[in-house]
Amino acid sequence: MKINKLIWVRLITFSFFLTTACYACSDDSDTPLDTPTEEPGNGMDDIDTSGVTLKEAIGDKFLFGAAINPWQLDINSSKEENRREGEVVLKHFNALVAESVMKWRSIHPDKEKYTFEDADAIVKFAEENGMTVIGHTLVWHTALPDWVWKDVSTGKDLSAEQLKENMRSHINTVVSRYKGRIKGWDVVNEAFNDDGTYRESPFYRILGKEYIPLAYQYAHEADPDAELYYNDFELYHSTKCRAVLQLIGELKAKGLPITAIGMQGHMWMNNPTVEMYENTILAFKSAGVKVMVTEWDMSVANGQNIYPNGLPKDVEAKWTQRMIDFFKLFLKYKDVVTRVSTWGVSDSHSWLNEKCTDYPLLFDRQQQPKPVVEMMIRAALADK
Repeated sequence: MKINKLIWVRLITFSFFLTTACYACSDDSDTPLDTPTEEPGNGMDDIDTSGVTLKEAIGDKFLFGAAINPWQLDINSSKEENRREGEVVLKHFNALVAESVMKWRSIHPDKEKYTFEDADAIVKFAEENGMTVIGHTLVWHTALPDWVWKDVSTGKDLSAEQLKENMRSHINTVVSRYKGRIKGWDVVNEAFNDDGTYRESPFYRILGKEYIPLAYQYAHEADPDAELYYNDFELYHSTKCRAVLQLIGELKAKGLPITAIGMQGHMWMNNPTVEMYENTILAFKSAGVKVMVTEWDMSVANGQNIYPNGLPKDVEAKWTQRMIDFFKLFLKYKDVVTRVSTWGVSDSHSWLNEKCTDYPLLFDRQQQPKPVVEMMIRAALADK
C-alpha cells in the first residue's frame, strides 16, 4: 500500500520536532529550568494597583478566564452569593468556560434531544459583556450518555459506523450552533493514561485511536475558523507528555488543525514543581502549538478534611507563594500561553469541596479577593 507522499513528508518533519520536544518533557530532566521568584528591588512594591482588575492588569498577554455555571452569571439574582459571583466574573475575567453544561450528557442527553438553554445563556452573557467563550468539551469518556456507544436494547457496543455517526452528528450540531461565537473547542478531553497508553474509553474500545482524528475532522468541518484543542491533566508526567506530542504529530500529518494543548492546572501544595510545569510548556512550544493553562486550582487539603475552619497562616502563605510563582511562570511564557482559566470562581463552589473543605481558588467563600490577587495584578503590571 502506497503512503500518501504529503503525509509521509509531514511525518518525517514532525519526527524531528517530536524528538527535540521529548527531551523537554519534565520529570526526566536532571537540570531544572530557573524558577520565577520575587527579586528584591525590582520596583514592584511601587506599582499602584488601586482600582486595577486582573483582566486589566494582564491585558493582551493572554486571556484570563473561569469555568462557570449559568447561575454564577445572574448579577440580578435574589441570592446575594450568586450576585457576588457574577460581579467577580464581570470584574476580573474576560473568558468563560462552561464547567458542565456543554458536556455531552448535559447538552445532548438523548439521541433525539438537545438542551441548549444553559449553554446559550453563557454565550449570550459573554457576547453582551465582550468576553470570549471556550467550548468544553466535545469528546470525553465521562459525562457520556450510554446511548452514544451502547445498544440500549441489548447492552452491547454499537458498531464502529454507528458510533462514528453519533460523534459526527453531535459535533456538527453543537459546533455549528455556535459557529463564529465560540473561539475554540476542547475537542478531545483526557484520552491518555499517565503511562501514555490510550484510556480504555468506549470511543477507543470501538474505534481504536482513530476516534481522535475523526473528532478533529468533524469539528473542523463544522467550523473551519474555530481553534481546536486537546485538554488533559498532569501532562508534566513525561510518558503522558510524549503521548500527546505524538498525537500532535499524527494530527498534523493528517492535515488536521490543532491549535493548542490545554494543560489542566489542578495542583497541590507539593506537586507539580514549577520546573516540571515549565519544561512541559517548552515541550509543547517545541512541537509548534500554543499552551492554555486550563482548570487551574491548588488544593491544600488533598481530599482530607484537615482545615474545616480555615487555613493556618503558614499554610496560607505557602499556598499564596506557590500560586504567584506559577502565575509568574505563565507571564514568562506569554508568547506561547494564550489563556489561563481557573476551575471555578470562589472557594465556596469548587469541585474540591465534594470530599472536604478546601481553599483552591483566588476568591474566598465571601467572593472576596485573597492576597494573591493583588500580587498577581502587581506582577502582571510589572511584566513588560
